[in-house]
Amino acid sequence: MMKIFKVLAVLSIVFLSGCSLLEGVNSSLQYANDAKDYINQASTFAEELPALAEEAVNNEEARTELEQSLNNMKEEINTFKESDAPEIAEDAHNQLVSYSESLESGIDSALKQIENGEWNLKLLEDTEIVKTVSEMKSILDQIEQLGS
Repeated sequence: MMKIFKVLAVLSIVFLSGCSLLEGVNSSLQYANDAKDYINQASTFAEELPALAEEAVNNEEARTELEQSLNNMKEEINTFKESDAPEIAEDAHNQLVSYSESLESGIDSALKQIENGEWNLKLLEDTEIVKTVSEMKSILDQIEQLGS
């Protein structure tokens, strides 16, 4: 009877360890997918931004659309910064948060310029939004390795 209890105890420990490991893998996969989605959203934002900004120089409706696009990206940034990364992804996450803070700062600067009526294409270049997103994309390989 004692052997049965020992076997059940060992099996329970193995099962619980396996569940924990599986949860860790699922957490890593979910984080990798979320981070890739975030980087892809930021990339799309950066690709569309120059044309939208150019149109916004002389078009009030485009300026409103640009302002909305900037605010939407700020929301995405804040959502991502609040996400929890699994231990295995902490370095990549911290880099992404740092780039996200730079991106948010550039967006804040652009929004302030629009609000003050100072908008022109040179101001967009000064915010370095597109460069920051390009740097974020460099982390994508690290993130994709979590998902494989």
